[in-house]
Amino acid sequence: MKFLIFIPPKDFKDESVAALKLFFDRWGVDYQITSYSTKECIGYHGAIYKPDINTNKIDESQYNGIIIVDGKGIDSYKIYEFRPFLDIILRFNRDKKYIGAMGNAIKILAKANIIKDRKISTPEDQETKRAVSLFHGTPSENDIEIDGNIITIKDTRNMESSIQKVLEHIGVK
Repeated sequence: MKFLIFIPPKDFKDESVAALKLFFDRWGVDYQITSYSTKECIGYHGAIYKPDINTNKIDESQYNGIIIVDGKGIDSYKIYEFRPFLDIILRFNRDKKYIGAMGNAIKILAKANIIKDRKISTPEDQETKRAVSLFHGTPSENDIEIDGNIITIKDTRNMESSIQKVLEHIGVK
């Protein structure tokens, strides 16, 4: 198994990346951090990650899935409006590869138009709730929803149990 962890250049949730890395390392899941920046990316609480690969250079065939990390950077960079990234998400979906999003990053899946009639764990922020409804996702109050190849995590409060469920679902654990 090989996954991408997408982070915006600034203001991603450090704790989300740390939890993903911890569990992926523990269960032997190969991963690379990707961003549209070639420089170091800085989290909301100051964590620094240098992307392993620029998102422009992704070859989807080399990965089993992508997880999009939440945080203020999703909104400040308007990642959900960046057509090249939405196209990457569409290609992952077309190939039935896993696509995960947390918190406000869920609106990227909505704007990529891949959530129709899918159960989506919907965070509290109104903009994401509107996007899920607008793109015909089925909102869920559950902390995590796995509907086919789409994985949504409401927020980082129960990150440990959420990631364990994801790993079990994809057959790693």
